[in-house]
Amino acid sequence: MQRLFNIVRAFKEYVVLALLTILSLILLSLNDNSQIRTIRAYTVGFVGLLQSATSVIPNVFALERENTLLREQNVSLTDEVSRLREAKLENDRLRAMLGLKEHGSFHLVVADVVGKTLDLLRNTITLDAGENEGVKANMPIVSESGLVGRVIATSKGYAVGQLMMNKEFRSSAKVQRSRVLGILAWNGGEYLELRNVAKTQDVAVGDVVMTSEYSNAFPPNLRIGIVVDVTEHEGGLFKQIRVKPSVDLATVEHVFIVTAVPQPERGRLETGTSR
Repeated sequence: MQRLFNIVRAFKEYVVLALLTILSLILLSLNDNSQIRTIRAYTVGFVGLLQSATSVIPNVFALERENTLLREQNVSLTDEVSRLREAKLENDRLRAMLGLKEHGSFHLVVADVVGKTLDLLRNTITLDAGENEGVKANMPIVSESGLVGRVIATSKGYAVGQLMMNKEFRSSAKVQRSRVLGILAWNGGEYLELRNVAKTQDVAVGDVVMTSEYSNAFPPNLRIGIVVDVTEHEGGLFKQIRVKPSVDLATVEHVFIVTAVPQPERGRLETGTSR
């Protein structure tokens, strides 16, 4: 208490000034004189003007918080847009597959690609459908874009498929426009080859190549690819035809397995092994 008294005594002039100022303001507020009312009005107006002026000055901390929130919302919305775009692409692929399934003459088993080898001469894919779904060896594998390959091995829940870009792959094929027949094969590189097509046959760049009715391994009229190059070598009997696959094997994620297997009786007869 003595300490407080000493402080007041040391600053008594300021204390007296503060008390007098407060007293003056009280008296002014209670006084109803016209001059006092005018001063009071100007004072209120001045205070209001100051408040209005200071209100337009941005609050740096508030803006920083708002920017942080906006950045977080932007990241969240960007992620959501990416997920929606991926869902749309997947939906488009599945719709195309369903359209293939509805118009096909065979039962199809949907499968996802869970493994892939594309850097060898015997390239394969692993699918998450197997014997439990009725999948057997030699069944064709297709996508919404066309032929992918064929099943070469199965287990209860998985299957391994041989891709078209495999040195052991063969299929009877035809040119859609001219109906020219040939044998589809792959010998490395980014293109397939349509072999055994005589120089006199009509094949041109841009022609669509499909599986033929003479194939015992694949249903007819499955799209294989587009002719990108036709070359004739002097002294040769056949054209050299390169075909670009319709299916991008590097990006394919969903396929169908056609539940049809080659007829062994026909195979034995055509290879001369029938008894």
